[in-house]
Amino acid sequence: MKVVFFEDVEGTAQAGEVKEVRNGFARNFLLPRGIAGPTTKENLRRANAIAQREARRQEKLDAEARAIAAKLENLVVSIEARVGETGRLFGSVTNRDVAAAIQAAAGVELEHQQVLLPEPIRELGQRPVEIKFTRNVSVTVTVDVVPDAASKPVVEKLQAARAAEAPAAEPAE
Repeated sequence: MKVVFFEDVEGTAQAGEVKEVRNGFARNFLLPRGIAGPTTKENLRRANAIAQREARRQEKLDAEARAIAAKLENLVVSIEARVGETGRLFGSVTNRDVAAAIQAAAGVELEHQQVLLPEPIRELGQRPVEIKFTRNVSVTVTVDVVPDAASKPVVEKLQAARAAEAPAAEPAE
């Protein structure tokens, strides 16, 4: 069934689009909720007006987001974490931790959903993390996970052990 969308439907369509959808999806979900309608001239005009209004609103949001993204460009955020005997973190650094660290470092208000972290960080080191403000504006921030004060002796001991192993492994080759 061909329908005209009056609202954005995540993963399906944006407001103003005309798309072919399954009959059951249209009859049972889209049409009863008023999210979409049949492709009549009146509905096409309505959807066109909604799409233009949405485009203006989206451009305004993008302009605001670009100003915030400019503040975060090339930002490196350090997060202290507790490290175990094996060099891995106790627990992990999540998108909530990253959002809080960015807010503390740059003073930018972020929701944790805006931090696109594919999986929690469980090791020390630097990682690029994408921050998505709108569907068109995103910025990459570098997150540096460092050991906390209590874990520094453990990390130094591990680094010394790795350094001692490296020269011993070279002559064997």
